[in-house]
Amino acid sequence: MSDPVTIHAAKTNLSRLIARAEAGEEIVIARGRTPVAKIVPIVPKGKRMFGALRGKFAVGPEFFEPLPPEELDAWLQAPDSA
Repeated sequence: MSDPVTIHAAKTNLSRLIARAEAGEEIVIARGRTPVAKIVPIVPKGKRMFGALRGKFAVGPEFFEPLPPEELDAWLQAPDSA
């Protein structure tokens, strides 16, 4: 991380500061000597891969069985009015 850049200098050199951030640098913007903001590069997210969790967990046949009556009643009751 480099020395802080004043707000006036940041306004004057915004395009250059953005280019530095794109190159991976973090730029701190300061009001006087107090840091107030940071310009950082945005790291693109990777693409999601279909089936990435395949084989990581399994759902057993008991998942599809009916709920016990006491648990089903809890789901069917009206929510409390708080």
